[in-house]
Amino acid sequence: MNKELKRVSAIVLLMFVTLFVSSSVITVFQADNLRVDNRNTRTLYASYSAERGPILVDGVAVAESTPVDDEYKFLRSYSSPELYSAVTGYFTLNQGNSGVEGALNDQLSGTANDQFLDQLNSIITGQDPKGAAVELTIDPVVQQAAWDAFGENTGSVVAINPKTGAILAMISKTAYDPNLLAVHNTDDVIAAYDTLIADPNRPLLNRAIAGDLYAPGSVFKLVVAAAAIDSGKFTADSMFPNPPLLQLPQSDNTISNAEGGTCTGAPEVSISTALRLSCNIPFAQLGTALGEDTISQYTDAFGFGKPLSIPQRVTPSVYPTDMNAPNLMLSSFGQFDDRVTPLQVAMISAAIANGGTLMQPTLIDSITAPNLTVITPFQETVLDQPISEATATIMRDLMIANVTSGAASNARINGVEVAGKTGTAQNDGAENTLWFTGFAPASDPEIAIAVVVENGQGFGNSVAAPIARKVIEAVLNK
Repeated sequence: MNKELKRVSAIVLLMFVTLFVSSSVITVFQADNLRVDNRNTRTLYASYSAERGPILVDGVAVAESTPVDDEYKFLRSYSSPELYSAVTGYFTLNQGNSGVEGALNDQLSGTANDQFLDQLNSIITGQDPKGAAVELTIDPVVQQAAWDAFGENTGSVVAINPKTGAILAMISKTAYDPNLLAVHNTDDVIAAYDTLIADPNRPLLNRAIAGDLYAPGSVFKLVVAAAAIDSGKFTADSMFPNPPLLQLPQSDNTISNAEGGTCTGAPEVSISTALRLSCNIPFAQLGTALGEDTISQYTDAFGFGKPLSIPQRVTPSVYPTDMNAPNLMLSSFGQFDDRVTPLQVAMISAAIANGGTLMQPTLIDSITAPNLTVITPFQETVLDQPISEATATIMRDLMIANVTSGAASNARINGVEVAGKTGTAQNDGAENTLWFTGFAPASDPEIAIAVVVENGQGFGNSVAAPIARKVIEAVLNK
């Protein structure tokens, strides 16, 4: 009898301990995750009960809350809504949040752990609770220049200060009006959301950091050239055969250069010349000589395949693995299954511009509590060192040559040394994806940029490079 009682007691004790542990995990360790879950309606209503903090660009609110006479007390409103939609995102009653609104919901709603004293002070004093103000790194002049220069094209522009990682501009087109999703009528919000989802232009997609990603085309040659030089296996003057066509191994298909024919007419061509004229065949051979493992080492260091938040989550870029010989050749000049975000491409140029040091990109300049205490100041963070300073200097000079006398000539600016690289990625059954990436001034960079145009007519130099030039000029003329 005593044995049975002991067994029952042990089982009861075990059940109690299990219940205690599980409830502790939920109430303590998972509290933050549960609070930020978009399905948590209690958090949703709580976020409306406080005056949500503004999102600021150069001290001016691009998203703010205004008092209204309904159960939610405040209405979120956006100025220049489409211009900043890729940055601010939206704040809705029942369709979740996105952008900075979603990533920093705790801070904006005043419910973050580091705002506990502000919450307590509101309770004690009887004051209405307020959220923190979020100041962005976005430069309004550069953002507007990117928006205007991009015109009616579909795609994205991302501009970064390569020395600090501060994102100066980030646009995605087509865009949308987040005011349509901020209204307090559930039916209207759902109708507006469904309309945006059904739009074939996919305006809710932030093309700068997410979505289906893009084939990088020849801008990926920057990574392969940097890997070749930095690894010590090759120099910029290393020579490769220069035929007009190259048959893929294990295949009847051939590779050609974008313009057809040989790169220069010579039987051999250097890495520097192949990069300057954006020749595919030499890079296919270079990729084979380097090998997948070496290239993968450098794509990892540049940020491919790694989680990143700015504070929005960024979809990791992709360098494929376990490739056969023909696919390795194709991937070496940005085709096959290479896939990137415009932010990732801007990060490649930013690392080269910054002497080989890649800074953590961020949209957040500071977060300030209602009592004007700075909760989170701007933080410069080194993300990685993908290449040496010596390699970065060589790559800078190669990229300058691309603009002064190569395939990126439409990025030239009088009196300014611009470093750049174009790309024209081919897509099966679709128009080309057109690229430009680079930085300026080359000797003391203030901006690193990536421009991508979907379904483009022409080449990266004819479409993307002029857009980048206007954005760079906006920075340099400030």
